[in-house]
Amino acid sequence: MASTSQNQLHLILDAKHHDAFAYLGLHKEGTEFVFRAFLPYAEKVSLKVKTKWVDCERVNAAGLYEWRGKTAPASPCMIQIESNGHVQETVDTYSFNPILTDNELYLFGEGSLNQSYNTFGARIVEHQGVTGVRFAVWAPNAERVSVVGNFNQWDGRINPMRVRGSTGVWELFIPNLAAETLYKFEIRNRQSHAILTKTDPFAREFEARPGTAAKISANSNYKWQDSAWLNHRAKSDWLHAPFNCYEVHVGSWRRKNGNLPLTYRELAAELVPYAADMGYTHIELLPITEHPLNESWGYQTTGYFGVTNRFGSPDDLKFLIDACHQANIGVILDWVPGHFPKDDWALARFDGTALYEHEDPRIGEHQDWGTLIFNYGRNEVRNFLIASAYFWLKEFHIDGLRVDAVASMLYLDYSRKAGEWLPNKFGGRENLEAIDFLKQLNTIVHQDFPGALTIAEESTAWPAVSRPIYLGGLGFSMKWNMGWMNDTLSYIENEPVHRKYHHSMLTFGQLYAYSENFVLPFSHDEVVHGKGSLIGKMPGDSWQKFANLRLLMTLQMTSPGKKLNFMGNEIAQGIEWNVNASLDWHLLEYEAHIGIQRTARDLNMHYLHLNCLHNLDFEVQGFDWIDCHDSDQSIISFVRRGLDNSFAIIVLNFTPVLRQNYRIGVPKAGQYAEIFNSDAGYYGGGNQGNGAGLQTENIAWMHHQQSLLITLPPLAGLIITHKT
Repeated sequence: MASTSQNQLHLILDAKHHDAFAYLGLHKEGTEFVFRAFLPYAEKVSLKVKTKWVDCERVNAAGLYEWRGKTAPASPCMIQIESNGHVQETVDTYSFNPILTDNELYLFGEGSLNQSYNTFGARIVEHQGVTGVRFAVWAPNAERVSVVGNFNQWDGRINPMRVRGSTGVWELFIPNLAAETLYKFEIRNRQSHAILTKTDPFAREFEARPGTAAKISANSNYKWQDSAWLNHRAKSDWLHAPFNCYEVHVGSWRRKNGNLPLTYRELAAELVPYAADMGYTHIELLPITEHPLNESWGYQTTGYFGVTNRFGSPDDLKFLIDACHQANIGVILDWVPGHFPKDDWALARFDGTALYEHEDPRIGEHQDWGTLIFNYGRNEVRNFLIASAYFWLKEFHIDGLRVDAVASMLYLDYSRKAGEWLPNKFGGRENLEAIDFLKQLNTIVHQDFPGALTIAEESTAWPAVSRPIYLGGLGFSMKWNMGWMNDTLSYIENEPVHRKYHHSMLTFGQLYAYSENFVLPFSHDEVVHGKGSLIGKMPGDSWQKFANLRLLMTLQMTSPGKKLNFMGNEIAQGIEWNVNASLDWHLLEYEAHIGIQRTARDLNMHYLHLNCLHNLDFEVQGFDWIDCHDSDQSIISFVRRGLDNSFAIIVLNFTPVLRQNYRIGVPKAGQYAEIFNSDAGYYGGGNQGNGAGLQTENIAWMHHQQSLLITLPPLAGLIITHKT
């Protein structure tokens, strides 16, 4: 055997060969053809030449088989492998031509291969007339990459991949592999020669925890039934439509016997009708991308294309989303492009270098969270994240993305002390690459998925987050109003006797309410880490706690802005959210909790059906103060207006004092009806109010020519409408 061939053989045996295709498979050497296969667990290997099976010679004890002849076998080469008394007929992996196109590789390197999830990972395809699995992975600093799995004894010598030039992309087509087969990538770093075993960044399924291998995912044949929903979504005017989101953690919404979470299909049968009955327009799912630790709530993602198998298969999740759409409920996915965990089997130092992250921890690590920050300036990394977003929107018909921790992406000094961060090229604190990524993301979502939404969880005063890119904005559809949430909860936690000293916390939000397309959130973050549940934040005795919560709900649902509530808020969940346990649905055996649920349902329905409560959520024309100055009595009153000239009067009393003959100015003379009163006995209140109806008096009050005398119940909110 020539020295060159010997050197290549040693590289194969030592799993160091950078280009195994140069040695294995079929080659012409001089006037003869040479076929080589490295099959260390085979006892005998035969090659099909024309119509006959010809034995290959075992030329090395480690398992290299070789055939030489004047007549070329058909390509790709057919072989028989005999082992432990079994004979398998298959096609030689190293006889296939490259499978990825140059155009795919070019677009990936450019950062514009939006559907790169169809290029990378493990996909069941047909290649050169043979069905098998195409593997592809990006590892530019690797000396060698192999596919390892339960089909090759997890031996990195057997299936080394083909590198595609300088792209850093490695590919391999392996015939006859089936869905559910476990696999990983074994990577040998070029500089350190360290060997890493990594799960597939593009994997669509994973084995059950605590295992970390990816699974070959079957090509889905799911038949969607939501075309009517998608057509309607594409034409909808979401700016002026109701958006009332029920935020759900799939694993702890409701549990069954043995404290087991419901499956996706069981949720379709239970969660969907519940959300529809309650009047929610959307369900927002906390991350259901694969993650190793329950306690991360899904926010430490390791599988950006993988449906967590805790609750079922990818098709099961599609069934749940389809059921939502058929019930006219949209689905928002909580999506985490801001950081990823350090697990050594996942993305961290993927090819032995800081590939997806930054090398310098001053820009590459979140100290608070113990996670790594994506390198948004790298085309391939940006492409990976864009493709993840595209995947959920296209393949799972998701209606929008709630983008987590946007503030941490925008600022280089986020949660860092002086000297612990690096400025941008202009000396500023803005992460210019992250800004460009977010703009690219929003452009693609709104361009390719009409009616789909992007919602930023952004907690600072960064300007124009939800304004179009062509006007200098980031391009998000909406932004969570964290300032309103913090002010409102801080205010309501005060004892009523002290609230008059904090009145501005109720009114300050109107100074900036229309600077963004705001969502008013009472999210999961407000009911964990010692913060207590919403009912637990309320001051006073039991009656006052429930009255305060009904009042808080009325304030949220009548204030300008779209809405979001975390599961359990609507039943006055008594304890903090526990990710490993069900909500306390047994509380609905008690009238006070039933009253809260009724309050939530009726407020949701009013928000849904009254144009004046949602048409102009984002526009100043939809809101007028009647009186924002009555701090001594802790009362606010305002008008909400709709595009159809309808209006509603909102009056909120934040003290436990009954106010009789309380006068408010109103925009129009005539009869008025109290259509909602959070103090109604039906909700668990004292039943004080204006059920007999109201008639204006020709007395000017609060810059209006007409006024009403109303009974304002204690710790209660009213919705009053004009009778036409």
